[in-house]
Amino acid sequence: MTKPHLDNHSSIFSSSRHALGTKTWGRVLAALDGNLSPQGFPSMLSQLKEPLNLPGYIDDLASMEWARHEIGNTRPHGNAPGKISVNPALSLVPVAWNRLVSLLAPGAGNQESPAPCPGHILVWRHPKSHKILVAQAESEDLLALKIVLEEIPLAGAAAQGNVTKGVIRSVLDRAVDKGLLWAPPSRIQRDFLPAPGDATVSGFLEAGVFTLQWHITQACDLHCKHCYDRSDRAVMPHDRALAVLDDFDQFCQAMHVRGQVTFTGGNPFLHPRFFHLYQSARDRGLGLAVLGNPTPMEAMERLVAISPPQFFQISLEGLSHHNDHIRGPGHFDRSLAFLDRLRQLGIYSMVMLTLTRDNLNQVLPLSQLLQGRADHFTFNRLATVGEGARLQMPEPKEFETFLRQYEETARENPILGLKDNLINIIRKEKEEPLFGGCTGFGCGAAFNFVSLLPGGEIHACRKFPSPIGNILHSSLQEIYHSDAARAYRRGSEACQSCDLVPACRGCLAITHSCGLDPFRDRDPFCFLKQPTAPPS
Repeated sequence: MTKPHLDNHSSIFSSSRHALGTKTWGRVLAALDGNLSPQGFPSMLSQLKEPLNLPGYIDDLASMEWARHEIGNTRPHGNAPGKISVNPALSLVPVAWNRLVSLLAPGAGNQESPAPCPGHILVWRHPKSHKILVAQAESEDLLALKIVLEEIPLAGAAAQGNVTKGVIRSVLDRAVDKGLLWAPPSRIQRDFLPAPGDATVSGFLEAGVFTLQWHITQACDLHCKHCYDRSDRAVMPHDRALAVLDDFDQFCQAMHVRGQVTFTGGNPFLHPRFFHLYQSARDRGLGLAVLGNPTPMEAMERLVAISPPQFFQISLEGLSHHNDHIRGPGHFDRSLAFLDRLRQLGIYSMVMLTLTRDNLNQVLPLSQLLQGRADHFTFNRLATVGEGARLQMPEPKEFETFLRQYEETARENPILGLKDNLINIIRKEKEEPLFGGCTGFGCGAAFNFVSLLPGGEIHACRKFPSPIGNILHSSLQEIYHSDAARAYRRGSEACQSCDLVPACRGCLAITHSCGLDPFRDRDPFCFLKQPTAPPS
């Protein structure tokens, strides 16, 4: 019968026991000579390696196991840091051998034998999942820890490495994702709290990414019949445009979020300095995306050489004949060919459709045609703004019928995306989890995105006039915290008591298009059955 304290060693250092085998493990325990401290066990193994002819890596393996045991027995830290910090539940274990991590999972197969090679092992508890993780430290991991521990400014780290600040920020972001670094919570948060015990809305209260949808030019090679703005707006001077990127970067740092610039227009490729703006955003470590038109391969290859966008979105308005009626002859075929080019380049492709009365019945057939060509396909409802006022919205009842068919079809068609907030009504009826709606947080107007027009105007949403400031006159920080922006974030007064409000809020642009007050009236297409008051 083994002694309890020896059982403790066998439990903590189970991988070391397995590596040594039962007989040699017994010899090790016998040689401890009363020194039974688990903390000192790796050091004891180092002393016993030569006398007992133990594997050269065994003390390193035991050190890893002890670090894992210690972290596993510490309580998770509850208070988030005020600035980016090293995870307090992280241990950096120096080792003289590599290929040790696989020994922690004996029997996994395809294990290479350890070989002499100095390095470090990371052992940590992930701040979000709370899982205990073990990994070989890569040079990028060590760089991230050094920058934070030594409080090296981004610019200084970039200069030392002869790289851009964006490269350094990406290193830190990946370390945060791994859980090696602990980032402060986002300050992009909804200003209401869920009911006690209500876990259904917790994912819709705090955004980790903020998007600047930047309409850098009004120039466009198309003239679509539903275009919401054909006005002549001057392009922002280039030095001011670069200052906008700096201001946006500072805003994201202050709000503890990652920034994404979605370049659009018009056609962003027609901006005279588009590629330099794109490169400049990349150099600052901002995420990149494009909303544009079918683009020649030469321009796409130039874009990819800078950095592949996270996605490239184009628009189709239905099947071939109807689409070309809206967007111009030949557009449909050019778009399909462009989607094939995006796939060749490995770029995630998105297709957006503006839903009208005339194309309502073409959406699902188009989704079938796009399978295997596009990665994502969804729709926005027509906002009758600008030239879109000449087209017609569906009737509310036929829209509801369509939406139910769309939601059902999306279960079978992998490219159909859920975007319209009102789909959450159907999810609620089916007692299924809510989804994030239009922007991942229901209506995200002035919450986790804003639209910037060529001349500096910032709007809460580009689909309708919703000005909240001008970035040439005020910082984004000032604009975001303005009363105007808060009003759009809050949305309609009519939605505030609805239990879908965190993931819905309807569509303010549609409310405006129907001649209603987006701050008081609810989306007129909302088909949620309202509770009736009991008879008096």
